[in-house]
Amino acid sequence: MFENLQEKLQRTFKALRGQAVLSEENMQEALRELRLALLEADVNFKVVKQFIDQVQAKASGQQVMTALSPGEQVIKIVRDELVEILGKDTAKVKFASQPPTVILMAGLQGSGKTTTSGKLANWLKNGGHRPLLVSVDVYRPAAREQLKVVAQTIKAHIYEGEVGEANTATVERLAKEAKREAVISGCDVLIVDTAGRLHIDDQLMDEMQSLKRLLNPQEILFVADAMTGQDAVNSADEFHKKLTLTGVVLTKLDGDARGGAALSIRQVTGQPIKFIGVGEKYDALEPFHPDRIVSRILGMGDILSLIEKAEQSVDKKKAQEIASRALAGDGFSLEDFRDQLRQVKKMGSIQSLMGMLPSIGPFSGLQKAADKVDEGQINRVEAIINSMTNHERLHHEVINGSRRKRIARGSGTSVQEVNNLLRQYAQMKKMFKQMGKGSFMRRMAGMKFPGM
Repeated sequence: MFENLQEKLQRTFKALRGQAVLSEENMQEALRELRLALLEADVNFKVVKQFIDQVQAKASGQQVMTALSPGEQVIKIVRDELVEILGKDTAKVKFASQPPTVILMAGLQGSGKTTTSGKLANWLKNGGHRPLLVSVDVYRPAAREQLKVVAQTIKAHIYEGEVGEANTATVERLAKEAKREAVISGCDVLIVDTAGRLHIDDQLMDEMQSLKRLLNPQEILFVADAMTGQDAVNSADEFHKKLTLTGVVLTKLDGDARGGAALSIRQVTGQPIKFIGVGEKYDALEPFHPDRIVSRILGMGDILSLIEKAEQSVDKKKAQEIASRALAGDGFSLEDFRDQLRQVKKMGSIQSLMGMLPSIGPFSGLQKAADKVDEGQINRVEAIINSMTNHERLHHEVINGSRRKRIARGSGTSVQEVNNLLRQYAQMKKMFKQMGKGSFMRRMAGMKFPGM
């Protein structure tokens, strides 16, 4: 996400860092590079013009701080303006004073609306709510079946109802029945997955307006595929004109989306981005934090999101127990090693985690190393440890040549990979022992971890 834009902005700022003062000449050159970077990232041209005008006005006005270098001045101005474009504050979900809260999911077919409905239900569940899902897409039985499978996977309540004839009257009946079911079953949020189309048409809009009048939803969220760029922005604008959206959910931001939709959609529609989809799993939905996203774009990282991921995914009690055993001396077993790998995998891919670290300063080397990470290698390491007996995991020294061959066959790997793992494990064990003696930092530089 935003990798190309980040790289181009870094080059622009690097050129300015060598300047002693911020002159009209070098500022114009920087603005030209900024304009090109944003247009290549598929940002709406009107948004780009407004952004460049604002940066230019601030850079040439009294708001420039003389204590900062030219590069720092421009970075600060660009950061402030990007936050302004994306929205200063994190947009919250509006809840009804009297449950159930109704969330109407809108969007075109193929944007990930049904999956996002499930992700949102899962997010609400984790936040202590009791969501009820319903699909009113009576025209596509496969879409209703998909939502049923999603609900079963995340263990959320779903109202199926009887479809009968596929028309707007059936859609309205299902919606009313689902809202009544939410009240009866004590569900405080009703998520309505509506019918999508391959394009915006009058029937789709009429049906959405009918549902809006009937349900009086607290939220109308437009689900947009970030991979479609400006098409997503234009669709969101059309839906907003007809329905008055309350927010946007951008999906597939973990792909090679250039980021233009994220930087354009709020400015064009006037409505905030409330969530972003960052993966295929049902927990891969994050609230949209404008300031954090801007920090990522500018290469400053997103340490807060990284900490939140760790808090949600890592079993603190188990981690403390393993740490205590490891620092005590010989207590760090291969079983502990495997458990730690599993904890890291829960947080997401190594590349996505590295992407939250700053790409400048002391962390720049880690960002480059992320591109060399073989995610499959981590799975192979786990497979090797799984192929060992309990005794071998607890007492690695008994693993002789014949055992190594057996472990390699059982895990579908080579003896060399088994040897590499045991060598890395021995290094880690030695490092933990030294940490217990207070010489941790001296040992860190020479360490290599699986997959890197």
